Amino acid sequence: MKIALVTGANRGIGFETAKQLAQLGHFVYIGCRDKILGQRAVIQLHELGLTKTAVLEIDVTKIDTIVEAKKLIETTSDRLDILVNNAGILGIVPQPAATTSVDELRRIFDTNFFGTIQVTQEFIPLLERSEGGRIVNVTSDLSSLTLHNDPAWKFYHFKSAGYSISKTALNGYTIMLAYVLKETNIKVNTVNPGHTATDFNQYRGEKTPDQSAKVIVKYATIDNEEESGKFFSEDGEMPW
Repeated sequence: MKIALVTGANRGIGFETAKQLAQLGHFVYIGCRDKILGQRAVIQLHELGLTKTAVLEIDVTKIDTIVEAKKLIETTSDRLDILVNNAGILGIVPQPAATTSVDELRRIFDTNFFGTIQVTQEFIPLLERSEGGRIVNVTSDLSSLTLHNDPAWKFYHFKSAGYSISKTALNGYTIMLAYVLKETNIKVNTVNPGHTATDFNQYRGEKTPDQSAKVIVKYATIDNEEESGKFFSEDGEMPW
């Protein structure tokens, strides 16, 4: 049985990702900064018969909660097999590059970029103990600089200086991390689940959380022959 941690897993894509990993027989920690909300999510999963799930209080912007979360996992397991860095914020929109405040940009980056790095660095020692550690950094279509330069792209006019670029930075970090880990048993990729209808975007997306979670789970469970340091969506590799 593999051990997985999904951050921001009490709702939306994170919840569906955790559910699908549990359905595969893995033990899944439901990472959530609000323990009560996380416990509600666990109750829902238990009602579905997915009892190999537990809440893990973790706020990706607070290192002390990350350290405590790692200690808790270490008390029950000798390793972590799967880390899905799903927690993120959209920020206040719109986010025009010429006027969005630096304070707002910092707030977005603190969760989407620096928070993910904090979690990843803290859990790498546990992932190294796995026979095949997997890290998925959840990103977005909007992180692709290539697509943002294509006037024919359907989201061409949605230019968010905070959210989009925080995910672009996360893509870059994924490449750098994959290089550092290339001689280890850990594979890390960045995955775009697609434009999904959740409360994150006032349910304006085209896909359901269930559909979007499938591509995350796919790359969270790849075998040892698969690639690392890539940018994927359900359609395959995406342009950076």
